[in-house]
Amino acid sequence: MFNNKLIANVIGLLFMLNGLLILLCLPTSIFYSEGDTFAILVSSAINLNLGFILWYFTREHEKKIKQKDGYLIVTLGWLALSLGGSLPYILSDAIPVFSSALFETISGYTTTGSTVLDDIEGTHKGILLWRSLTQWIGGMGIIVLTVAILPILGVGGMQLFMAESPGPSTSKLHPRITETAKRLWYIYASITLIEILALKWAGMTWYDAVNHSFTTVSTGGFSTKNASIAHYTSPTIQYIISIFMFFGGMNFTLFYFIIKLKFKDILKNEEFRFYLGLVLLTTIVVTGSLSYFDASHIEQNFREALFMIISVVTTTGFATADYTEWGYFLTLAFFLLMFFGASAGSTSGGIKIVRHVLIAKNGMAELKRLLHPSAIIPVRYNGRAVEQRIIYNILAFFFIYLTIFIIGTIVMTFYGYDLLTAAGATISSLGNIGPGIGGVGPAHNFAGFPESAKLFLGFLMLLGRLELFTMLLLLLPTFWRKS
Repeated sequence: MFNNKLIANVIGLLFMLNGLLILLCLPTSIFYSEGDTFAILVSSAINLNLGFILWYFTREHEKKIKQKDGYLIVTLGWLALSLGGSLPYILSDAIPVFSSALFETISGYTTTGSTVLDDIEGTHKGILLWRSLTQWIGGMGIIVLTVAILPILGVGGMQLFMAESPGPSTSKLHPRITETAKRLWYIYASITLIEILALKWAGMTWYDAVNHSFTTVSTGGFSTKNASIAHYTSPTIQYIISIFMFFGGMNFTLFYFIIKLKFKDILKNEEFRFYLGLVLLTTIVVTGSLSYFDASHIEQNFREALFMIISVVTTTGFATADYTEWGYFLTLAFFLLMFFGASAGSTSGGIKIVRHVLIAKNGMAELKRLLHPSAIIPVRYNGRAVEQRIIYNILAFFFIYLTIFIIGTIVMTFYGYDLLTAAGATISSLGNIGPGIGGVGPAHNFAGFPESAKLFLGFLMLLGRLELFTMLLLLLPTFWRKS
């Protein structure tokens, strides 16, 4: 039924990878000597040893992966990484409660950006680097990284890539999935390096530049400062981060076109045009609304509007201002933006713009079909007809997404939260956004939430990061039946 040895072998590999990643934070810990070195070493050792045991005793397995195995590996892989990744928080006493540490780790790996830390600047720098690193790895997808080395073990990775890919379809840069994963990571790392240099040039320290670049390109939103990006009053820094958040929300295949100087292919992409148009239009509206009440700071109004809109649309979660203080109209506008997400094939969460585009086109096509019942009117995207099964998939996704949002909001009201806070906490977790509305706006965090509520919201983060279906399939009795 399932290739259990293969599944355990890959999970073991992920634990070992987790251990090596934690070890990358050791030089920072030693350099700053803040007392987190032991926690990092022990956390790394636990992950490495557990992973090695799983990998070693299952190394003799059938070199074949089925679709069901792929879904199971993706879900269990994210759970394993989150469990192992919570150890540095617990052992360093940065977040001593297991459920809270797990919440922070899931928030990192899913690039949500919600936090339970009240004093971020008082947390050890080695731990904060690990916190940022979880978002950088989670941004492109830890499973895609693993896909790049699976062929070495004699295992094909297409099933994993399709289960992990952030969108309704996967645009491949190269026919071979391994080469696709490698090229995506090459582009991802290059953009990160460019931002590090740009932020250092703009006045950040190397430490802050690295951390914020990790969490910008991954559209994660973890900061090393209590006030997030509002800590930096430099307009240059805020504009740089705005640009790279926008890059993080783009389909990464478009960067391949940029490298090849195929700029026309970028402009032809309908999703990119809608993405760019959405950001520009809403920025104009928000800037105009803010300037209506205070026209003496137009540049600042524009900068804060642009930054916060890109942050919410790309589900990054950085903040330079609190949009919940901008009035009911703009608070509602930002809440609605949380249901968009950026591009498919990007590091952002949310529903994704391509789904909105296709469902709108399908609605228009249905109206035309009512006028012309005998006509064949396909839904076209980027000049090509879209298969009906994809439309059905998107409609199902919308229905399930909104249903989970409603159920999640109801669950949060049972904890005693008001409707705005309940809805804000749910959509920020499900959409991997970070800040929401109500009591979880940009100026607040999740530290005061009950531990069971944190676990529930962590589940929503994973559900949203894995595009709903990957995890929900595991809840179906038919998934576990022999086929």
